[in-house]
Amino acid sequence: MVGQRDALPLDSVAAQAASDAGGLDVALLGSFLDVLADAVDAGVPLSRGQLHEFRAQGDTAARAGVALRALLDLYLTSAWRLWRELPAVVAAAEDPAGVVTAGEVMLRAVDDAVAELAEGFQLARRTLVRAEVLARREFVDDLLSGTSDVAGVLGRAQTFGLDLSSPHVVAVVTSTKPFTDASSAITLVERSVQGSKGDAELLVATKQDRLILVFPAPDLDAVDHVLDRVGRALGTSASSESVDLRRKGEYGRTQIGVGRPRSGAVGVAASYREALDALDLAASLGFDASVVDARDLLVYRVLISDRAAIADLVETLLTPLLGARGGAGPLLETLQVYFDTGANTASTARRMHLSVRAVTYRLSRIKDLTGQNVGNPVEAFALHTAVLGAKLLDWPEIRSPS
Repeated sequence: MVGQRDALPLDSVAAQAASDAGGLDVALLGSFLDVLADAVDAGVPLSRGQLHEFRAQGDTAARAGVALRALLDLYLTSAWRLWRELPAVVAAAEDPAGVVTAGEVMLRAVDDAVAELAEGFQLARRTLVRAEVLARREFVDDLLSGTSDVAGVLGRAQTFGLDLSSPHVVAVVTSTKPFTDASSAITLVERSVQGSKGDAELLVATKQDRLILVFPAPDLDAVDHVLDRVGRALGTSASSESVDLRRKGEYGRTQIGVGRPRSGAVGVAASYREALDALDLAASLGFDASVVDARDLLVYRVLISDRAAIADLVETLLTPLLGARGGAGPLLETLQVYFDTGANTASTARRMHLSVRAVTYRLSRIKDLTGQNVGNPVEAFALHTAVLGAKLLDWPEIRSPS
């Protein structure tokens, strides 16, 4: 019997099984075929020490990037290929009962070995995933914070598929439902954007309950394309031509802040800050747009760059409105809507659910109180600037000391 055991073509069985499993390294089998043949020959189950080896093999395979399905295929294929070569099977006609015993021992041994193999593989994968998540989190934090280690960030960027030498944009998605690292939105956005472009660069992560996207921006069409795909993925895009991210979808009511295209690690950090500033300005101004682009808000940044000057303009031009019946609120709202509609009286009336005559009266009253005529381009510009300043400063609720 020992001679027959020694004559088993184990190397040939292992090579054929490795080929069947997609060309895996036969070394991943370890001593599986040897201990399996010994167990069947002795009619005993595998020992704890032997099983421990297969847990280690599962760990090794996971760290080498081998798919679990391929690994299991390697082991199971080698087992059934070995079965036909076993002495008990070859001599089945002479000893039928021996085949039954051999089958029971082999099935148990394979079951035990594969269970340990899979357990070792899964444990290793969890460890690797945790390490990958941590590395990704650290990279995102360093990238967006503008760390002084620019060379280190650029080196790690390649690991995550980013070539920061070209212009990139950072988009920040806010929602009434916080985004987390476990959110399905990350995978959905990645598939939606990359699926349309094949190998498109894209980094999707979360930070402070927001969804962060970093992607190439060779032109404005590329930016619009990504934003449209994001809307589709989050279930908030109304159509293929528009992105209505303020509609309430699976992930709540969302809004996107978009920074300007910039190159390099420092540029990405700057684009991220611009995206955040755009969202903050939109909140201060009451903008309900689906996408808030930093480029469109440059004039507001100019206004708040000299807070003292804009506060002086607001107080000088708009303080007289406080003396109106009902306070400054109705007249200030009328001015806001009037300028938002392109100085169109009829559109202002429709939006405010007033008659055109009522709007005209209010504009006339504003002229009487402030001395500024919205029909005069220079005076209308001053009033418009003052209205924007009032929204930024939350005037008149918060007034500067006289």
